Amino acid sequence: MLKNLAICMLTAAVLCSCGASRRMTYAGDTVGDSVGYATILHEIRLQPYDKVSIVVSSRDPQLSALFNLPAVSGSVTGNDTINSGGLPVYTINRDGDIDFPILGRLHVAGLTRDSLARYVKRRLADGQLLSDGIVTAEYENLGLSVLGEVNRPGRISIRRDCITILDAVSMAGDITRRGDRRKVMVIRRENGRQLTYTVDLTSGGSLYSSPVFCLRQNDVVYVMPR
Repeated sequence: MLKNLAICMLTAAVLCSCGASRRMTYAGDTVGDSVGYATILHEIRLQPYDKVSIVVSSRDPQLSALFNLPAVSGSVTGNDTINSGGLPVYTINRDGDIDFPILGRLHVAGLTRDSLARYVKRRLADGQLLSDGIVTAEYENLGLSVLGEVNRPGRISIRRDCITILDAVSMAGDITRRGDRRKVMVIRRENGRQLTYTVDLTSGGSLYSSPVFCLRQNDVVYVMPR
């Protein structure tokens, strides 16, 4: 009798463990190549009030210096100043523009980091101002928040061109055992409206087809408790 009871208890424990394991799995319905999902990774695009550093260099340092903000503190013609690395930082205004040395006002909202660098380089070349210019652009203040049932809730800085919801959860130390992987909310402000999406991280179909699989700056990821 006791032997049978012990076997039943052991079997129940194994089944519960398997069930918990399945609940802890991400995209659990995607096994090998049996299920395929087409996922387009969307790059971060600049928005009004974002900050970005832009540096121009060439074989002639004196010439390229004309297109870089001076290394001074304080605001310069609507641009922000200098970052901790001494690079010039621009704040995109509400119209999506920045004031760039010599070139003047440039509309940069909607551009990716790479397309911004290429745009500035092309404008310099088209204006016959700098033919061999090398332009680099970096995000400065971009970030998103991960809250709720994660091990390290808080704000995450965005330094890459694409960050997924799985990346964000990983950076926050993963979801706790009390967190519900089937109900992860993403709050996003878009076109003046606040939108809320719910994603099931255990389902590849829900995860990879979600419009918030690739996150944007200022998104809020909230992991609900079970």
